[in-house]
Amino acid sequence: MTRLTYRFRDASLAQLALTHRSAGKPNNERLEFLGDALLGVVVAELLYEVHPNASEGELSRLRAQLVNGQALAVIARELELGDELKLGPGELKSGGFRRDSILADAFEAVVAAVYMDGGFAACRETVRNLFEQRIAAIPRSSKDAKTRLQEWLQARGLALPLYELKDSRGEDHAKTFDVSCEIVEPTPINAEGHGGSRRAAEQDAAEIVLRQLQELKL
Repeated sequence: MTRLTYRFRDASLAQLALTHRSAGKPNNERLEFLGDALLGVVVAELLYEVHPNASEGELSRLRAQLVNGQALAVIARELELGDELKLGPGELKSGGFRRDSILADAFEAVVAAVYMDGGFAACRETVRNLFEQRIAAIPRSSKDAKTRLQEWLQARGLALPLYELKDSRGEDHAKTFDVSCEIVEPTPINAEGHGGSRRAAEQDAAEIVLRQLQELKL
C-alpha cells in the first residue's frame, strides 16, 4: 500500500485486510467490521470539530455522505487498493477489484489493520489525514440525499424515484445492503447504492442520482 501514509510493522495484517472472502479464509470480514466502527468514530469527531453549531441530525447526514460505500470506494481507488486485492477466481474474472462494495470493504479493513498494528492514535491520524480535506469541501446541508432528490423532482413536476432492494449479504453483525434508485424523468437514471442498512444504501443511491443530475446540468 504505497499510497497509504502509514507503514505496517506486521505485513500480514495488511495482506489480511486486502483478502476478500471469495479467496477463502482467513479474510478481511472481521477487520471490515472493526474498521467500519473506527471510521464512524474518527469521522464523527472531525465533523464535531468542523461544524460546532450543527445539530445531531446534520452531523449524522454529513457522516453518511462521507462514509457510504461509493465515497469509501473513491478513497480506495486513490490508494490503489484494487491493484493489491486478493480475490477468488470468480470475483477476479468478473472484475471484483473494480466493484465499489469490495473496494469500500477493503478500505474499512485497512483502517482496522492500521489500528491493530499501530494502535488508535495511528489509526486516528491516518483517517483524519484522508478525511480532513473532504470534510472541508463537503457542502453542509440540513437535508439528506433522499429528501433533496425528492424535492428536486417535485419542483419540476416529475415522478418520484423508485427504490428497490437488490441484495443483502454478510453476517448479521456486518450486513451490506444493495439498493437501486431509479428515475425515468427528466432522463432515465438507475444507480445502485450500498450501505450497512437499507436506509443507508437508499441514501447512497439517491446521492449518486443527484450527482448524475448535477453533471447533466438539467
